[in-house]
Amino acid sequence: MTSLKELMDLHGRVALVTGGGGHIGGAICDALAELGANVAVLDSAEDSCSKAAERLQKTYGIEAEPLVVDLSDEVETRAAHTSVLSRFSRLDILVNCAAFTGDSRLQGWCVPFSQQTADAWRKAVEVNLTSAFLLTQSCAPSLDKSGSGSVINILSMYGLVGPDLRLYEGTNMGNPAAYAASKGGLLQLTRWLATVMAPNVRVNAITPGGVWRGQPESFHQAYVYRTPLGRMATESDFKGAAAYLASDLSAYVTGQNLVVDGGWTAW
Repeated sequence: MTSLKELMDLHGRVALVTGGGGHIGGAICDALAELGANVAVLDSAEDSCSKAAERLQKTYGIEAEPLVVDLSDEVETRAAHTSVLSRFSRLDILVNCAAFTGDSRLQGWCVPFSQQTADAWRKAVEVNLTSAFLLTQSCAPSLDKSGSGSVINILSMYGLVGPDLRLYEGTNMGNPAAYAASKGGLLQLTRWLATVMAPNVRVNAITPGGVWRGQPESFHQAYVYRTPLGRMATESDFKGAAAYLASDLSAYVTGQNLVVDGGWTAW
């Protein structure tokens, strides 16, 4: 019988992680590199992308390549697969983690539903959903050839449930419809791909709960009160889920959504 140590070993495999220069994406890069995978770090921010790749190489002794890509651009998005092959000659793991979350400065985004705009909607759908479709499609031949191909889509609990807007009262935070709809769409794309890309490629999802990043205290307290485990998540909380779904620990798992939300959606 194969040991757990052997099942989680990723030495010799190559992972492409979008949003790898960000918070959750960075933690996922760490998890895969720690298990031995070489990592292509894809991000739209050149500085954070390069620093993440450099850190992974120094910390884990693996090969890491920064890829600066605008995921709202179809040509750039499709070309990412070619860049990975030119550097590593293979691809085994694809993690679609990059997300358009916008901010309060974007017109029609962090505002009441009646004021949300189609432009903001399209931007979120392009980055959060369409880019995952394009990238998975372009990477599919390499993942199929791998023999251990795994796709992991990073969702949001707001792709599963509606928002409790009371949490946002008195803050400049919001919960746009486009973000929820794009993440909900990514969940269904996960299920669709799991059957279409079988049997050689597994496709699963991770749904994070809210992550502590210095939000207003009123929001923080309300969120913690609403969460069975009594705290917001940290980036490290997602490393185990990524390691499980990327490795042979989950060799007979596909089409599933691993919810890592401290019990938020269990109420």
